[in-house]
Amino acid sequence: MSATFAPPAELAALEGRAWLAGGLGALASAAGFFVDRPQFFRSYLVAWLFCLGVALGCYAIALLHQMTRGAWGLMIRRPLGAASRTLPFLLLAFVPVLLGLEELYSWARPGAAADPLIAQKTWYLNPGGFLVRGLVYFAIWIGFAWVLNRMSRAQDRKESDRLFRRMQAVAAPALVLYVVTASAGAVDWLMSLDPHWYSSLFGVMFVVGHGVAGFSFVILVALYLSQREPMREHLQPRHFHDYGKLLLAFVMLWTYMQLSQLIIVWSGNLPEEVTFYLNRTAGGWKWLSVALVLGHFALPFALLLSRDLKRDARKLARVAVLLLVMRWFDIYWLAAPAFAHGGGLHFHWLDLATVVGLGGLWFALYVRHLASRPLLPRFEPYLREALDDE
Repeated sequence: MSATFAPPAELAALEGRAWLAGGLGALASAAGFFVDRPQFFRSYLVAWLFCLGVALGCYAIALLHQMTRGAWGLMIRRPLGAASRTLPFLLLAFVPVLLGLEELYSWARPGAAADPLIAQKTWYLNPGGFLVRGLVYFAIWIGFAWVLNRMSRAQDRKESDRLFRRMQAVAAPALVLYVVTASAGAVDWLMSLDPHWYSSLFGVMFVVGHGVAGFSFVILVALYLSQREPMREHLQPRHFHDYGKLLLAFVMLWTYMQLSQLIIVWSGNLPEEVTFYLNRTAGGWKWLSVALVLGHFALPFALLLSRDLKRDARKLARVAVLLLVMRWFDIYWLAAPAFAHGGGLHFHWLDLATVVGLGGLWFALYVRHLASRPLLPRFEPYLREALDDE
């Protein structure tokens, strides 16, 4: 067994390629800002929410592991922790969203209060409140992530059952606050794009999407590490089997939330509610809706039922790639129709440029964090149990 669990040296080259891709995407995005300012902010919002969803999904999975324990989470705790340490970067990346507030949100524009419905919500939907709430969300996430990462790092120096229990005690309120703040963030950043529409399930649906994104991403990272020392001998088929089962659970939960919202809205048949789905089932949007049903549920669900597939890291990774792509399309499906104003589905080159730019820079920073610490906590009391062969 490796004594230090040092990250593979190949991570340096991977980080360099990510910086290159992110830099090129950022340059293209900057050019797009001057060419089409409104479109830049719309595309950037989707890209930012996608990257944030991956980071928060990893953060939430780490909290879930601390609460429940288990070999599955211990083997990926450090990759999950590395993602949570990118949250300060995503807070900085929140600045363009603030700069484009009036371009993105109708309630932030001068004279918006002339709309009677918006006027009733100005106590909540106002630029000052939007900024303060966003800072509070990030302060909570970054604060708890810092504490847990610091405690996990201490397990590289000494063995302590008390430290493990303290991590559990911190994770419990952190998980509750994550669900509350991420749900509120969904209302601020996505649902308020259409201030005339409301759904009580929207926030939870957004949180579940984080779980899908987080597990999909960490499965790909686990595959990469399993092909290199020191994790080649430690990441076993049983671990990937667990990741596949948990990913299936989140896919089913996401589908349940989506279907529940659709049934509630459609059965209520209220004009201010059904327009959400009418706008997303007309013209080209209909085909994107069908693609989400197939790519975010039907196909992954059918594939993840297979025990053999879940135990094959490469095959499981293909499903994870599909779901990551579908996560971007899902966020786009939620956000873009608010700007279409009854128009058809239309992808813009900035949609690709912004996600490559921001995603590349985020991933480069992620790889740097991943390479900065041992891949397993050396003095974790349950490490031997996690490393035992099947």
